Amino acid sequence: MTHIRLLQCGALALSLLAFSVQAAVSPEEANQLGSSLTPLGAEKAGNADGSIPAWDGGLAKNAASVNKGFLGDPFPSEKPLFVITAANAAQYQDKLSPGQLAMLKRYADSYRIPVYTTHRTAAVPPAVYEAAKQSALNTQPVDGGNGLTHFAGSHYYAFPIPKTGVEVLWNHITRYRGGNARRQVIQATPQTNGSFTPVHFEDEVAFPADMSGLDSSKTENILLYFKQKVTAPSRLAGNVLLVHETLDQVKEPRLAWIYNAGQRRVRRAPQVAYDGPGTAADGMRTADNFDLFSGAPDRYDWKLIGKKEMYIPYNAYRLDSTELKYEDVLKAGHINQDLTRYELHRVWEVEATLKSGERHIYAKRHLYFDEDSWQLALVDHYDGRGQLWRVGEGHSQYNFDRQVTTYTLEALYDLIAGRYIALGLRNEEKQGTEFGFAAKAADYTPAALRNAGVR
Repeated sequence: MTHIRLLQCGALALSLLAFSVQAAVSPEEANQLGSSLTPLGAEKAGNADGSIPAWDGGLAKNAASVNKGFLGDPFPSEKPLFVITAANAAQYQDKLSPGQLAMLKRYADSYRIPVYTTHRTAAVPPAVYEAAKQSALNTQPVDGGNGLTHFAGSHYYAFPIPKTGVEVLWNHITRYRGGNARRQVIQATPQTNGSFTPVHFEDEVAFPADMSGLDSSKTENILLYFKQKVTAPSRLAGNVLLVHETLDQVKEPRLAWIYNAGQRRVRRAPQVAYDGPGTAADGMRTADNFDLFSGAPDRYDWKLIGKKEMYIPYNAYRLDSTELKYEDVLKAGHINQDLTRYELHRVWEVEATLKSGERHIYAKRHLYFDEDSWQLALVDHYDGRGQLWRVGEGHSQYNFDRQVTTYTLEALYDLIAGRYIALGLRNEEKQGTEFGFAAKAADYTPAALRNAGVR
């Protein structure tokens, strides 16, 4: 009888465990999406003093002009409410990251943070809101958060009501990106005197749900396909990177290949992950610094610190103006802060600590995610000695015509070297981001790289 009871108790425990694995948030919790919470899980209400307004659906689709993919500024007449400098930083330090404070100290004569009126512009199409709710009801982390299960290819925002730090990270990784998109941008790594040589990229991102010719049985673990072609300078032109980004990168690591135009060969590229060197980055960023953070989370423990109000880069329309030259933006030490715009927003703060026995040049990261878009806004990177090393800023803008938040520019500042890398500038390009292009599976195979890399 004792043996039978033990078996019965074991069966009950297994059934309860199976239920807990299958269940995500409860239907009652999920119903907060679109009521007390925005459909993506942010607090709909404003803050106590009104400096953060209530979310009212985001910016209208006709908020400003659109010309060849370049967006007009919906707030052209606004002036800064105040400007944070090294002289008055202490007054605002509770709403700044350690990295921002370090930048103000490191570049006391030139780095400043112009703070503008807060506009909660972010929104996505109605179908994406519904997809996020389905994610809330169904998606579960696996392997300690290293991957996802019950996350369909048409879902977004894996955990709009997150419970852990790694779930907040997954919202950034699985956020809506406007569908298939391609762009022409530059990356630059200015010297300490401000001189730079732009590296020109043609980037493409495509999603299984928006591609033709796919074998669905082989794409269950694929989040997206990414292709990056270097078009200048001539010594790098023709090199092409192809990435198949997986949902569970421990079970199936990120698949990457590089076509080297000089050798005319396609090679597997396992170094395009973790702290492998970023493409043509002069050692100024790692592979997982792309998109402020991308790739597998398995080398870190992710601690959810909570929410706070911070001054973060936001609505960076002016920084994207076609009236600017790259030399107007890229200056010695940091980008031209007079062209930037910061606003007070609520963010989710997450601390990532390198696991014992794992290797990465960053021993700790502090990450700050915008609550309305789930896109990373700020990241502070620490070395193995615990010293603040690099500061990442994501200058975002809301593409109101396509209802998607993207980066205008990603900047990563090296406090020790006094240099930085800037990625995503397109002020002198002829075309802005092209959304919705038709993607074919055959174009995202290693065999297709040789044709893509012809100079």
